[in-house]
Amino acid sequence: MLLMKLESKEKFSFLQLAHYLARIDNKFGEREEEIISEYCTEMGIENLDSFDMQTFSLDKILNDFKSEKSKRIVILELMILIHIDHSFNINEQILMEKISQSFGIDLDDVNDYSQWGKSVAMLYEVAKIFINEKKKV
Repeated sequence: MLLMKLESKEKFSFLQLAHYLARIDNKFGEREEEIISEYCTEMGIENLDSFDMQTFSLDKILNDFKSEKSKRIVILELMILIHIDHSFNINEQILMEKISQSFGIDLDDVNDYSQWGKSVAMLYEVAKIFINEKKKV
């Protein structure tokens, strides 16, 4: 919904950041993979074949986001990924604090974005139920 507003380079950087976030709690599951796939579809880019946590540079990736608008989109969309597995792991919290500090975004705003992400993640799950529902005749 919002990711299409990112610049081309930002989209690829966001994808790497999403893969990093999805793995930071050591539980990269089906739900995270599905959301990342949805992100790629929305951005019109191919998903990564592999991702190496060891070579990933958070600071380098975060520097790719220049505008305030892009930075806020990144945090909003990452909150969906965080909440899709119904947990907000301490490593995810620490990472989001680092990102928000790097972006100069107030933690109160980040908490609001977290609530938004939780709602969107829940609505996404409900939509999947509706889509897969069999019509009663």
